[in-house]
Amino acid sequence: MIEVVSYDETQFAEVDALWRAVFPEDPPHSHAPVAIPQKLAVQRDLFLVAVEGGRVLGTILAGYDGHRGWLYKLAVHPNARRCGIGTRLVRAAEKKLATRGCTKLNLQVRAGNDEAARFWALMGYAQEPRISMGRSLA
Repeated sequence: MIEVVSYDETQFAEVDALWRAVFPEDPPHSHAPVAIPQKLAVQRDLFLVAVEGGRVLGTILAGYDGHRGWLYKLAVHPNARRCGIGTRLVRAAEKKLATRGCTKLNLQVRAGNDEAARFWALMGYAQEPRISMGRSLA
């Protein structure tokens, strides 16, 4: 049975392997050895994993700044897709954010990732007229 639970440090190697498989083009600051310790330092309970029989099948990170919530790193193992794992992870993160008073969620999808855009649309998320901007402080 698939469960959505809070991340545990013993799951690091499996999450690292999952993220490398699902996000091969991520920049180094988004790789597990950097991103996981950063997440665990802030709102660690918003790092969720889907597990079955002790095996990590998916992840989602969420954050809330008191105004808006964000969803990151939704990853489902390629061999476990289309089984509802992504949906369960998103709904669990949404529920945790809602209990904190969050009323608006944002996320970003890389341009050209049509599969992800379709998934999020099916989940009720809509493309908004925004320009995503960023700046590295490293």
